[in-house]
Amino acid sequence: MCPEAITSEVFVCPGVQSVIDARKLPFPDGSLAIVMTDVMHHIADAERFLAEAQRALVPGGRILMIEPWVSAWSRFVYTRFHLEPFRPEASAWEFPSSGPLSGANGALPWMIFHRDLAVFRKRFPRLEVTRVEPFMPLCYLVSGGESMRALAPAWSFRAWKGLERLLAPLMGLLAMFAFIAVERR
Repeated sequence: MCPEAITSEVFVCPGVQSVIDARKLPFPDGSLAIVMTDVMHHIADAERFLAEAQRALVPGGRILMIEPWVSAWSRFVYTRFHLEPFRPEASAWEFPSSGPLSGANGALPWMIFHRDLAVFRKRFPRLEVTRVEPFMPLCYLVSGGESMRALAPAWSFRAWKGLERLLAPLMGLLAMFAFIAVERR
């Protein structure tokens, strides 16, 4: 759909063009836009990634991401039923890691782009958070997520999406994920 896109991952796998460490982007200054799904909360040193993104993003370029988000509902689900760590109380934007996907903090995007937003703005003055949209309290769960079988039949997806639309005013309490857009000024 986007022929100039470079697909990347932290390890070799089918359909991926390049193995890249997000903390050392192998691209020239001002040359990128970045799209990520469930990536940021696995980057052991998010500050290094953000510094690299600030350098490598084309002026007006964006980081677009879908990441786990902190809400009353997500705290309940992520801390009881999810395998990855979820620590909104963590003081640092980093965590121990011994290699690709060996560590995580599912709360990291919320920490950076909500709880510590003033700190983010001070550390990365050329990056502006232009959108944070919490969403998806149910569809991810009934789909089975990344590693389980679906808990609801595929034909019921429209009904689940409709229920989520009705719950939109409560996303601050219910969201499991957020769409986050960060733009280089």
